[in-house]
Amino acid sequence: MRTFTTTLAAAVLAAGAASAQAVISNGTVELGVDQDGQLNIFSGNPSAHDGTLYTGLRHVATNLESTAHGCLCEGWGVGRGDTMVSGAANNDRGGAVGLTNVSFSSTASTATTVTDLNSGGLRVTHAFAPSAATSSLYEVKVTITNTSAAAISDVRYTRTFDWDVEPNTYEDVVTIRGTATTSTLLYSGNDGFVDSDPFAGRSEIGGQLPNTDFVDFGPYDQGTNFDFGFGALAAGESYDFSIFYGATRTESAALAALAAVGAELYSLGQPSSDPLGTGTGTLFGSPVDTATFIFGFAGVGGTPISPIPVPAAAIMLLGGIGALGGLRLGRRRKDA
Repeated sequence: MRTFTTTLAAAVLAAGAASAQAVISNGTVELGVDQDGQLNIFSGNPSAHDGTLYTGLRHVATNLESTAHGCLCEGWGVGRGDTMVSGAANNDRGGAVGLTNVSFSSTASTATTVTDLNSGGLRVTHAFAPSAATSSLYEVKVTITNTSAAAISDVRYTRTFDWDVEPNTYEDVVTIRGTATTSTLLYSGNDGFVDSDPFAGRSEIGGQLPNTDFVDFGPYDQGTNFDFGFGALAAGESYDFSIFYGATRTESAALAALAAVGAELYSLGQPSSDPLGTGTGTLFGSPVDTATFIFGFAGVGGTPISPIPVPAAAIMLLGGIGALGGLRLGRRRKDA
């Protein structure tokens, strides 16, 4: 169930917030980031259609918002499967739980957050910056470091995302691809309201099956949750991977952007008025601007996804090549 706040209540909440935060932009994509690395912050800038004063993921040219309506359901979690110690940061669930902020810094276009898992020996850095490959995406370089003196055998990470795409807020059409080929993926689902703790329960919306690819599912009030298992980290070792947030006018442009960065797993959010992502929809009989919004990953043990789905016959013919040459794993490194 969603919770809503009035404009006045939102302003009071923002004024009393203790956490650092920033709205960052590359001129095409705008993100609202707080000190714990989650999206959806009070900005005071009304969005184009619903006029929400929160910023999560926006398309600058149209000022369409995609995540900050209703509940502020975007966040992440980290945990240890060997001890079941975990923590999560999601503004819909009161902010950071089981985590301690170490530092936050930002510029007009970048933000970096460093967070420790309480009593867990893990430090997580999220470095937000414009993608070097395409202006349609922000890249978040995530580094999970074992700061303890002993090996950790089972490192987990979760990212949860609730699509609320204007102009048809709460009537989202969602596509997910890459679930079958991403080796570190433990769970994939379309419920963006679940707890971002890696060990919390999971559910699906609209009868959609978990751990499967699907195209243009909906419209429902839905999102995406990805749980990852990155295996063992030796003392002092780090695991690096990338998250991508973005926005384009059309679906074809979104797929091209994902191809440009070698994304292996992704979710697209689109409004029900334009489920094919043409850039223009119809609302109450009148044309409206629309956008396709992007949430993707690279370095998570998957195969870079082609911008256009390959026909089944071609997949069978080329499957061996993809299996041998396409697999990408996040980088493990021993810190000096």
